Amino acid sequence: MIRKSRPEDASRMADIQVFGWRYAYRTIVDDRILFSKLNIEKKAQSIRKTIENDTEEWLVFEEDEIIKGIMVIGRSRDEDKKDSFELWCIYVDPLMMRQGVGREMLEYCENEARRRGYRENSLWVLERNTIGKNFYEKNGYVADGKRQELEKLHAYEIRYCKQL
Repeated sequence: MIRKSRPEDASRMADIQVFGWRYAYRTIVDDRILFSKLNIEKKAQSIRKTIENDTEEWLVFEEDEIIKGIMVIGRSRDEDKKDSFELWCIYVDPLMMRQGVGREMLEYCENEARRRGYRENSLWVLERNTIGKNFYEKNGYVADGKRQELEKLHAYEIRYCKQL
């Protein structure tokens, strides 16, 4: 079941996000960032505050009372995509991958975009994140040529879009 996140979910959500980064970005992002600067406790505090302030639309995938995945959705943040919906981020616990969790969350995002009247969904993925790129391409997303640098990570991300 996908539901709106609650403040008490923040610790588990941070756990998923931090370990998701370490799993997917291990060969892409410097280990000092992944293992020294990324901190579950600080991330949980940040997520909890965001949920309490209701400034972003955080959702969780929960099954058998276990949160297995998280995502943030909303209107596109890109100036050239103001008429698009956006999957701001999606993370599945690495131990829960290949169980359909990510696919179900992505479908939820697309259905929510349609329900709100959007005809396109967009997202950003690290250029060297082959796991993510393969997942999105398998689900009908296409890179649209937009690329931007993430200076703090010393990496680039590319935008993917899908017509709904």
